[in-house]
Amino acid sequence: MAIKLIVGLGNPGKDYQSHRHNVGFWFCDALADLYAASFKKDTKFFGHTTHITIGGLSVRLLKPTTFMNRSGQSIQALAKFYQLNASELLIVHDELDLDPGTARLKVEGGHGGHNGLRDTIKALGTQSFYRLRLGIGHPGDKSQVADYVLHAPNKNELTQINNAMIDALQVIEDVIKGNIDKAMNHLHTTE
Repeated sequence: MAIKLIVGLGNPGKDYQSHRHNVGFWFCDALADLYAASFKKDTKFFGHTTHITIGGLSVRLLKPTTFMNRSGQSIQALAKFYQLNASELLIVHDELDLDPGTARLKVEGGHGGHNGLRDTIKALGTQSFYRLRLGIGHPGDKSQVADYVLHAPNKNELTQINNAMIDALQVIEDVIKGNIDKAMNHLHTTE
């Protein structure tokens, strides 16, 4: 099945834009730039949206303006309006369990403690959506996670995260067209 909506998870506002938790926003911004699209605020979807065409297929991009733990409100509003199934969604988010420089696709699954995914699963009533997981690394101790994700990566980590996004952008057309296995094979064997 083709992907019709790509959602980047993050927190709105200038105070958060450089934080690790916002790599989903960064990816959507890079994708919009690649296809010469501009985001516009859309209050009925509680977010910034744009529309692009990838490989001849129409795709909407969404960056919720709700905070991370309320991401599902925005995603549900847009998905319901356009009558999209959860299986037509790709959620792009930061992943503590992957090192910076790593991008992985995942089909379904739990939230793994990620509040944006937790709220999305709750709002959609299912875990059956695609995820693009962009590694940010782990601070080493669970008690440091909240502070870690709400700070900017160092220069080396940022370079690695950007490289992972470039890798993911190289397979996005396959993802959109539903060639998930092909995209996963390429992305998961890239070193």
